[in-house]
Parts: sequence; structure tokens; C-alpha cells
Amino acid sequence: MLAYIVRRLLLMIPTLFGIMLVSFVVVQFAPGGPVERIIAQLQQGADSSATSRISGGSGGDFASGGQTQPGGGNEGGSSKYRGAQGLDPKFIKQLEAQFGFDKPAHERFFTMLWNYLRFDFGKSYFRDVPILTLIKEKLPVSISLGLWMTLLSYAISIPLGIRKAMQDGSRFDVWTSSVIIVGYAVPGFLFAILLIVLFGEGSSFAPIFPLRGLVSDGFSAMPWWEKIFDYARHLALPILSMALSAFATSTLLTKNSFLDEIRKQYVLTARMKGLRENQVLYRHVFRNAMLIVIAGFPGAFIGAFFAGSLLIETVFSLDGLGLLSFESIVNRDYAVVFATLYIFSLLGLVVNLLSDLTYTWIDPRIDFETREA
Repeated sequence: MLAYIVRRLLLMIPTLFGIMLVSFVVVQFAPGGPVERIIAQLQQGADSSATSRISGGSGGDFASGGQTQPGGGNEGGSSKYRGAQGLDPKFIKQLEAQFGFDKPAHERFFTMLWNYLRFDFGKSYFRDVPILTLIKEKLPVSISLGLWMTLLSYAISIPLGIRKAMQDGSRFDVWTSSVIIVGYAVPGFLFAILLIVLFGEGSSFAPIFPLRGLVSDGFSAMPWWEKIFDYARHLALPILSMALSAFATSTLLTKNSFLDEIRKQYVLTARMKGLRENQVLYRHVFRNAMLIVIAGFPGAFIGAFFAGSLLIETVFSLDGLGLLSFESIVNRDYAVVFATLYIFSLLGLVVNLLSDLTYTWIDPRIDFETREA
């Protein structure tokens, strides 16, 4: 087992390298970038404070160099940046140096990897805040949504899937399948809006749940039992909205997995030996049927933890990692984009390894020493 774990950990290195390399190459060919964003802001006169944040001061070389120069250095020449004509070339070079674009692409890539290996992610291009600080600020929202949604969906869907398998074709199986399919067809953000209309603050039907933030104002001064209640009230609607599609998928997956196992010969043999139905189900069928359900856990967890929460965060005004990553991509804040990509790729690989190791806990007959990584 130890040798297998070591092989998997070593395999993470080329996997992470490949993910970062492909993403870095794609970004090099993508139109636009942080320099173009600053130029566009200067030309349009919008959000001029962004340049002062990048320069690290309220007025320096960047501020003076960013002004349009009549008959400036670009006269009679051309710039590789769209919209840069008329701007002082020294200012453009200062922007490139600030973002690190004055160096060759391969040098920037390997410098980034070396820093990431030491978990040095630098600062955001446009917020002048360390990226780790940004992630720490957004992490409580994403952890709350991803963890509780995954636990809730598995806690309900596994028992429900087992019962549906045991009562396959019954009335219970038919009507629950109908409800599950309808729930799966409804997008999560539409269900979120319905919940807000019915149960959100300001609703004329049942204004029970708050609609903004993870906790209420004055949360730190509350007794511990009020903190738990307040935290649960804020999370109830977002988690229900996110769990809808995941709940349907894992329920049907559990049912089909148990049906496949129940029809096998060893189950019939166990029943002929006189074992009770619960003994057959939980001693023999359970450990085999649950393997495929566990295999889907990493994808479900990472999806809920990161990408799957973007629309829900927007609807419920929750500032999490999904919204941070989306805004960083739109704003061409590549420092944040690559840092979050690296962290979530690493997290996904680790969770995937943990799920494989959980196989041995569910079924001790599995031996990883005899298989390749």
C-alpha cells in the first residue's frame, strides 16, 4: 500500500505540470490581457484607480507615463497592444515589467512553477492583495457550500437508492423516480430563485431565510447555539439549490449499482444459506455496490467546491472561490487564475487518491500493491 501511495504522489508532479503547461499555452494565444485592460481603461477614462493600485502608489511613473502624449513615441510606429497608439512607449514597457511580460514566455512559466512549488502565489494584478489572502477570504463560503452539499446529497441519496433497488418496480420506486427526474431537469439557479421567492427575506409567502452572506451582522457576539442556527439559516437555501442535481445523480447511480449486485449468483447463494435480507444486503451487497458510488465522490466534491457554486454564489450574494475565479478570468487577472487552477488541481488529485484508498476500507479484498498507479 505504501509503495502505491508513493507512486501516486509522484505521478501528481507530471500531471500538475501538464495541466499548468496547457493552461499557460492557451492563455498566451487568448486575446486581451492585463496590459490591454489597463490601456482600455486609460483610453476610456474608466476605473483609473486600477493603474495606481498596480504602480503601488497614488502618483508615480505609471500615472505620469499613462497620459496620452501628443506626437508621442508611437508616432510613425506600431504597438503590439491594441489601442496603445498615442501612449508613451516607456509607460507600456513599465506595464510589461509590472506584470512580468518583459521576460520570455518559457522563463515566466518556469518561474511561476518554482514559486507555486513553494506556495508563493504572489499578488493579484488589480487588487494589490496577496492571492493567498484572497483565497482565505473566500474559502469559508466554498467549503461550506461544497462540504455540506456533498454530505447532504450522499446522506439522502444512498439510503434512498438502496430502498429503490430493494423495491424496484414498486409504486414507491416509480413516484420517487418521477420526482428525481423532474428535479434533475430543473437548473439549480432556477430552483434557487424559486426558493428565494417563496422563503427568502421579503417574501410574501414565508420570509424565513436570509439572502445575503454566510452569517449575520454581530455573529461573533452570539452564543454558540445562535451561531449554529444563524449559520444554518444562511446556508439552507443555497445548499438545497446545489444539491438538487447531485442528489438525483447519486440516487440513480446507487440504485443501479445495487440492482446489478443483487442479481448476481453470490447473493442467491447467501439467501439459500438462510441469511436474513439485511445481512445479505449490508454484509455482501453493500461493499461491492458502493465502490462505483465512491468513485464518483471526488468529481462531485470538487465540482461543488469550485465550479458548481458560481451561479448559486451570484444568486445568493455569496463571495466564494467560484465567483473569484470567474471575475479573475473576465478581468484577465492571470495571477489569480493560475493560482486557483493550481490549488484546485492539486486538491482534486489528493481527493482522488483518498477515494481510491477508501476502496480498501469498503472492500478489504482490494489490493493496490498488485496494480499500477
